[in-house]
Amino acid sequence: MTFKGTENYISTDDLSMSVNAAIALEKPLLIKGEPGTGKTMLALEMAAALGKPLIQWHIKSTTKAQQGLYEYDAVSRLRDSQLGGDKVHDIANYIKPGKLWEAFTSEDQAVLLIDEIDKADIEFPNDLLQELDRMEFFVYETGETITAKTRPIIVITSNNEKELPDAFLRRCFFHFINFPDRETMSEIIKVHYPEVQQKLVREALEVFFELREIPGLKKKPSTSELLDWLKLLMSDDIPADILQNRDNSKAIPPLYGALLKNEQDVQLLERLAFMHRGASR
Repeated sequence: MTFKGTENYISTDDLSMSVNAAIALEKPLLIKGEPGTGKTMLALEMAAALGKPLIQWHIKSTTKAQQGLYEYDAVSRLRDSQLGGDKVHDIANYIKPGKLWEAFTSEDQAVLLIDEIDKADIEFPNDLLQELDRMEFFVYETGETITAKTRPIIVITSNNEKELPDAFLRRCFFHFINFPDRETMSEIIKVHYPEVQQKLVREALEVFFELREIPGLKKKPSTSELLDWLKLLMSDDIPADILQNRDNSKAIPPLYGALLKNEQDVQLLERLAFMHRGASR
């Protein structure tokens, strides 16, 4: 059982090696990289390639580790007790399984995605250490222990917004997804838009990588934003010559809203264009 990428996902040799190493070691795979480099998509494509069910746990700033195990709905039980319902006598009716519970009790080995773990509180990763190590947890309300039928393949993504605890990092296999080079990016584009004109791809990549190299840019455009931009260029039938012969005094590429995501970066390009016009006089 090895992962080498899919028709929809270009995996480098290093990334494939890391995925397969984490599976062999039965350790969570911790994936870091710039937003838009395919961290979340990796788990989806792993599940598809390996023929495994996918369970997704998307982390928010308010997410608690306990929610991944289970939640006890005491409010509903109190309401039902006031109404005299029969279900109130079985507390299990008010236990809602979390994503780890789903992964542990899956009949087939599942791929569990814990997405953007760095969004949660700093204690969140430590609160999961025991459950991820032992592959079991105790439900206090019912007195039962939930033990994994098969150890899930765990993929954890992080955008590096917070440092993760050392104790948590020791238990993971780590891989950083480097931003794709031009050759890899061309392959990614070919997967998504097989009919696109290669001249347009070459010129779009030239503009894209030039944009990423501008110093002071607050948010560099990502792979997903490049794909969106290309889709717009194709839908509007914008010829490659417009990109090839673009006026540097204007600086901002056509349909820039797909690439630039804040006003500071737009203003930066406008200032660079103004400086270029001044220098060319």
